[in-house]
Amino acid sequence: MKRTVASTTFGILAVAFASAAFADLKPEEQIEYRQAGYSFMSWNMGKIKANLEGDFSSDQVSKAANAIAAIANSGMGALYGPGTDQNIGEVKTRVKPELFQNGEDVGQLAREFMDAADNLAEIAAEGEKSEVQAAFADLGSACKACHKKYRADN
Repeated sequence: MKRTVASTTFGILAVAFASAAFADLKPEEQIEYRQAGYSFMSWNMGKIKANLEGDFSSDQVSKAANAIAAIANSGMGALYGPGTDQNIGEVKTRVKPELFQNGEDVGQLAREFMDAADNLAEIAAEGEKSEVQAAFADLGSACKACHKKYRADN
């Protein structure tokens, strides 16, 4: 519980500070940074999946889950500024314009993703493989919920 409160508090503060820091970024830089964040989360999810399918290392899983939770709570929403709903030169994005038109739904999906990431980090700290599997599946569902609505397939 303490970890969830701390993560939530950190997330709120990160959004406040990140909004100011990202204000000076060009739209193409925002796209590149958010893609880097999602790539790093994906890499860590791959590490967790490999552990669940092979030799389970609770330490590796916990570290990967903490990295995912940190990124999920880092204020990445600030990287969806005006003009980031389209390709810019060589910088391509797969975000659908609908993401920018449905703020309430996107906010709900983001909260569910952050909650699932925080839950996975908490469960992973305990090191119980079967519980990690369930929490990891929940996180995957939270990812897919947003991808299904707001990420283009191309």
